[in-house]
Amino acid sequence: MEEDLPSKWKTKKAGVAILDSDKTDIKQTKIKTDKEVHYIMVKGSIQQEELTILNIYAPNTGAPRFTKQVLRDLQRDLNSHTIIMEDFNTSLSILDRSMRQKVNKDIQDLNSTLHQADLTDIYRTLHPKSTEYTFFPAPHYTYSKIDHIVGSKLLFSKCKRTEITTNCLSDHSAIKLQLSVKKLTQNCTTTWKLNNL
Repeated sequence: MEEDLPSKWKTKKAGVAILDSDKTDIKQTKIKTDKEVHYIMVKGSIQQEELTILNIYAPNTGAPRFTKQVLRDLQRDLNSHTIIMEDFNTSLSILDRSMRQKVNKDIQDLNSTLHQADLTDIYRTLHPKSTEYTFFPAPHYTYSKIDHIVGSKLLFSKCKRTEITTNCLSDHSAIKLQLSVKKLTQNCTTTWKLNNL
């Protein structure tokens, strides 16, 4: 996909990327981004199954409102075949923080927007009581899950498993999602991994 990237994405200012393996036969039909490259959306298909992948990096301040606005801006492109991989820079539930703080109004509004779009936090749905985290800021001695993979409830049926994987090179850990994608003659699996480097 690198040869398809506009030159602005090849600078050090780019905030997000979607990488695919040469083993994954993804057919792109549309690529969309904002001018600051805080998000990138790729629409296409894998093994003849429609898929929309949206990767968002929300800024540290105003993250829930930023994410809500991106979802509004892209609502015509998002459908039941959508996966959103994001550094939300915010926790979506009380379980997503080592210090059990209440969920504020902005986060409640974001959760409501996700619910209205029929989107669910795939990791939290598969691990409803888990206290694993993706972000470890050393100075604060608190842990949180601010990185999420959100998908439509229809797509959820294709999720084989998801897990948080440790990363020694960053203060973020990655979330790994394994999808079951049908092939014409056999089943195969494709692994998508949110890389926060």
